[in-house]
Amino acid sequence: MSRRDDLEEQALKLIIDKGTDGILQSAMWRKLKASSREGSRICLRLEAKNLIKRDRELSKGRWTYRIFFKKRLIAIDSLLKIPCMFCDYIYRCEQDGEISPTNCVPLTEWLFTFEDNPESS
Repeated sequence: MSRRDDLEEQALKLIIDKGTDGILQSAMWRKLKASSREGSRICLRLEAKNLIKRDRELSKGRWTYRIFFKKRLIAIDSLLKIPCMFCDYIYRCEQDGEISPTNCVPLTEWLFTFEDNPESS
């Protein structure tokens, strides 16, 4: 894992841990021992992935952002449609095996339904 990915993962964990209070972007990058530039870029990437929400806030006379984790609701009906739940080969399915999630057509088709309709996830 690259440093960038590692920092992004640490940042997201930190943001999630802060719950509904959120965390100031400036406090986040300090806790991560990252530069303000890295912290800003991490937040922009997480925001682009729709994982966080940033609210502009005045703190100690300076503008910054309060970062919140965006809770994603999962529709239970989408989980009930996972093809693995009804697959006859589930017990033989393994990574890099003859039967594998990477070459499973029903699973791939099911995943593409989320690409077509992101609100259903």
